[in-house]
Amino acid sequence: MNTKLISQPALDTIDQYLHFKVGGAECAVPYFNNKKSAQRAALRALVGKGSPKEISDEVGILGIQKKIGPKDWTNDLLKKFMCDNDIGIDCSGFAYHVLDAESKERGYGPIDKHIVFQNRSFFRHMIAKLRPAENTDVLAFADDKNSVPVNLSKIEPGDFITMTGTETARNHIVIVHSIDYEGSVPIAIHYTHSIAWPDDGQYDHGVRQGIIEILDPAKSLSDQKWTEKEKTGAENPTFMRAKIAKTEIRRIRWWK
Repeated sequence: MNTKLISQPALDTIDQYLHFKVGGAECAVPYFNNKKSAQRAALRALVGKGSPKEISDEVGILGIQKKIGPKDWTNDLLKKFMCDNDIGIDCSGFAYHVLDAESKERGYGPIDKHIVFQNRSFFRHMIAKLRPAENTDVLAFADDKNSVPVNLSKIEPGDFITMTGTETARNHIVIVHSIDYEGSVPIAIHYTHSIAWPDDGQYDHGVRQGIIEILDPAKSLSDQKWTEKEKTGAENPTFMRAKIAKTEIRRIRWWK
């Protein structure tokens, strides 16, 4: 078996979200649900679109305001503090910063130099170009002008999986950060995303990882074995979302 990974800068970005640190404390950055927030034109860290540094800066500022010293932070306090103050990352914000790091490492420059925003008025198009991270949602990533579908047998690290088109679940995106192969045949997909499951409660959501074992490469992605938080099948909400959605493996178009 051999394993291929996304680039080191992209892995570093993932690690900064997955193991977010303040003082001696560490937690995964919480999931941010922008449908529950009334903030518009706010700091990216407060609308689910912040980079790890932007989130760190905001936690630091709020911590000082609330008189929390560097030595006061614990893992539980940090996660609770971020959730209670609506600091987190949504799935497309996470994807944006990871794929931005990957695009730069591949020599294509930042995503905002390439991304296309369709079906917008001139004013909304200009706003999107000025605030690309805030406006690059799952549908923008899944747009054929920004990405292309990829067959399961051709999947590579840096590809992503989109789940769109359902009335009962929000659009979603996960990043493929590594793949295990037997020869040239992919046998396992390792992914990272930001999500909140119904049973995560108030504080147990956020950036985390899962694995898709390829049982039959001739079948669809939702016919494979998905494991996350040691849950599989009907007990795994990510997998169940994939089953009801239009689920596609896609690749950034300008990487072709």
